[in-house]
Amino acid sequence: MSDYYQDYGQINREPEQRREQKPAKSGKMKSFLSTIGAGVIGSALTLAAVNYTDLNSLINHEQQPAQTENSSSPTANLVPASTASKSQGGSVADMVEKASKAIVGIVNYQEQNNPFSNSQGVVEKGSGSGVIFKKSGGSAYIVTNNHVIENAQKLEVSFDNGEKAEAKVVGADALTDLAVIKVDAKFAPDAIDFADSSSLRPGDEVFAIGNPLGLDLSRTVTRGIVSAIDRSIDVSTSAGEWKLDVIQTDAAINPGNSGGALINTAGQVIGINSLKISDRGVEGLGFAIPSNNVVPIVNEMIEKGKVERPYLGVSLADFEEIHPAFLQDLPKNVDSGTMVTSVQPGSGADKAGLQKQDVIVAINGEKVSNSGDLRKFMYSNVKAGEKVKLKIYRSGKEKTVEVTVSGDSVTN
Repeated sequence: MSDYYQDYGQINREPEQRREQKPAKSGKMKSFLSTIGAGVIGSALTLAAVNYTDLNSLINHEQQPAQTENSSSPTANLVPASTASKSQGGSVADMVEKASKAIVGIVNYQEQNNPFSNSQGVVEKGSGSGVIFKKSGGSAYIVTNNHVIENAQKLEVSFDNGEKAEAKVVGADALTDLAVIKVDAKFAPDAIDFADSSSLRPGDEVFAIGNPLGLDLSRTVTRGIVSAIDRSIDVSTSAGEWKLDVIQTDAAINPGNSGGALINTAGQVIGINSLKISDRGVEGLGFAIPSNNVVPIVNEMIEKGKVERPYLGVSLADFEEIHPAFLQDLPKNVDSGTMVTSVQPGSGADKAGLQKQDVIVAINGEKVSNSGDLRKFMYSNVKAGEKVKLKIYRSGKEKTVEVTVSGDSVTN
């Protein structure tokens, strides 16, 4: 438990070129895990970066060409998912060759703080992948994972033709594990389209393109299918716990693939590769963030430089973090929720009368089993200035508290 506002305030971020997390045990994942077997319960979700030490309004219903430098705005758009390139007279190899040009390598350089190391100053700390999705105003915009670029003092992008350029961060968001960076457009080839991922079905053929194990294996292509859609898995981020909505695929995704493209047979991006389940006896469990989730986050970061989220003004601890003595007043049927450990003075929570040791069990009628549930509901359904009704227990008695949330953001 920390003394900063873990869930809705300023977040302290730590280096995260590679992180591991157990799969979720919540509703959506229970049936998933039961089909995998007991061996996976202890497996790790590995974010695939190499470590060295209303959406319909966004969709163009006519097929659009790849974005060019003459485009007036860097805004990302969705196009309808197309059919296989073979139907247009091309081959899979032709499609992959064209799409691969928009996939870049990203190297994260950080300050070396180890006094016992031979290397001092800014050194390479990790690498990953990225996707050029727009060229506008003399800049090329690249989407990648937040954990690929987090805490970097310098970012270097390598292109298909071997050229390299230093990149600037446009915006980054730890919870959704997305980031946008930009480079001078003169270095970048044509961009690649985001396609509507809501049309995906299990069994659809997909390809993952990225840089597994570093830039020596740049633009590696693996082939597979969509194994499942609408998965939701628990991950630990530098901004707290989060339920990440993902596409499951058996296309090989390895460390270094983070931020690379999961594409359909027409060479359109339908997901950003982010993580995999890694354990003995487990194969073919990779995950990508759907393009329909990526595009609005990307556009908000381009517009505002950050992702704005409603701010409640509390620090929270879940039941497993709390000594049973602090829960003994709860009714026996209350076995989950999240406890308020501090309230920020002047916040919406403070003005509404929330107190330390209040246990939140529901928000707007939706059950809250832990702080992640509360955060997910807030960030998905509530806007700054709106009111939420919290069902709480205080000294064993049920109460309803109405809180007006303010606006805040989680940024690097």
